[in-house]
Amino acid sequence: MLDLTADVRALTAVLVDTESVSGGERVLADAVEHALSAQPHLAVERDGDAIIARTELGRRRRVVLAGHIDTVPIVGNVPSRTADGRLYGCGASDMKSGVAVQLKLAASVREPVHDLTFVFYDCEEVDAERNGLRRLARNRPDRLWGDFAVLLEPTGGVIEGGCQGTMRVEVIARGERAHSARAWMGSNAIHGAGRILDVLRDYTPRQPVVDGLQYHEGLNAVFVSGGVAGNVIPDECTVTVNYRFAPDITSVDAEQHLRELFEGFDVRVTDSAPPARPGLEDPAAAEFVSAVGDGEVRAKLGWTDVARMAELGVPAVNYGPGDPTLAHTREESVSLEAVALAEERMTAWLAGA
Repeated sequence: MLDLTADVRALTAVLVDTESVSGGERVLADAVEHALSAQPHLAVERDGDAIIARTELGRRRRVVLAGHIDTVPIVGNVPSRTADGRLYGCGASDMKSGVAVQLKLAASVREPVHDLTFVFYDCEEVDAERNGLRRLARNRPDRLWGDFAVLLEPTGGVIEGGCQGTMRVEVIARGERAHSARAWMGSNAIHGAGRILDVLRDYTPRQPVVDGLQYHEGLNAVFVSGGVAGNVIPDECTVTVNYRFAPDITSVDAEQHLRELFEGFDVRVTDSAPPARPGLEDPAAAEFVSAVGDGEVRAKLGWTDVARMAELGVPAVNYGPGDPTLAHTREESVSLEAVALAEERMTAWLAGA
């Protein structure tokens, strides 16, 4: 059971203590649905383990507030603990503190200046095809429509515009199999993969400025696989490469760039998600930046579902109390003061104070 009258800091702890690793969100999704269904001013719907709650007040503008309820795998960091004003635990930063703020706003802001849609979705921390917001965009795109959206991803309480795209490719070095006692009769694919690693070592990531915000790209090997047996010269070695690219290029551009970089090798795209430009010229975004962020905005150095909203034609930004540098770490934590401040600022903005 989730008590939406509880302090947002206590609610964050309850959410962290409710395990919800990607693919195992059912218990938390049930609790979110039950708590929101008890709010008479909200219309609540469910799609799998994603929950949508909406106001229908006839306001001129609709704002979408979205956040994922899943976490990366637990590494001995549940249940949560509190020390020195911080809450420690899996998902504390990414992004159960943001979800706690969403839940408090859904329950407490009953006369907002805009109609509101609250989206709580599953499987954000895994491959794009499993993403719950992607499923909602396919099944119920009308329920994600809005004039503006805020993803309560961890940003350290600073508004972050847009997001970088992400692409994973397998770069395959090929050789010729032989007995290791007669290695000269074959060609070692693992040795050949050294040229792939040379490209990565020598690569200088771009740092372009897009709509006034500076992004920092990244190109890195994340897996290496190869080998047949302890006495066999391998004929294939695969280096999996992750490319994080700025929103001044498209996914098509990113793939072409990788194929040019690794010319001479087979390149297979295994996962891809597009970037999103900041979109801060939108009046609703400008209003949010002024009201909540004191005019401070920086680039989002990672991928978030603002890209999904952008594909639907909804301008979106990232803003949440979590610290992005602590996300996915064993010592993941969030400042309890930051959680309370995010709730306070968002409440004032939605109430028109």
